[in-house]
Amino acid sequence: MIGILERAFSFLFLNLQARPAAISMELQLSTPALLFSAITLLMLAYTNRFLAIATLIRGLHKNYRKAPDQEIIIEQLHNLRRRLTLIKSMQLFGVFSFLLCVICMFLLFQGFTNIANWVFMVSMGTLLISLGISLVEIQISTKALNLELSDMEGLFQNRKSSLDLFFKKDDKSSDVND
Repeated sequence: MIGILERAFSFLFLNLQARPAAISMELQLSTPALLFSAITLLMLAYTNRFLAIATLIRGLHKNYRKAPDQEIIIEQLHNLRRRLTLIKSMQLFGVFSFLLCVICMFLLFQGFTNIANWVFMVSMGTLLISLGISLVEIQISTKALNLELSDMEGLFQNRKSSLDLFFKKDDKSSDVND
């Protein structure tokens, strides 16, 4: 038994020493193909965000025509314009990543593996940029929701509810008087 283990370890040790220091992976045709479903689902999510913002803009436009002096509507419209620009950029980089995956698969099919490796790296980079822009858009979206909540905070603080027995509200005015 010890002899078998010694031979196995010596075989592994000799093979590890014979390999070059930099191990390179070979990109296969199925690797960029796996990204197709991920990128298309991502594009669907981006499109849903776009449609939701388009609906919000239409609704705010109607409210703005009724009361053009409300500051919160103007802030929300500026916020939505920034988000719309970011979503356009997210979609652009997502489509570019998808296109580069197709080009990568074509290059792999033709046997140009070195070029295909570089194209795949650029494709991953554009997908990463798209996801980074998505993260920024989510932060702006959260800021917009906080604007909405701040507008309604005074209304909720003065309101009495039957659930106040279970969920005790912090009374800030009693803390100031003490």
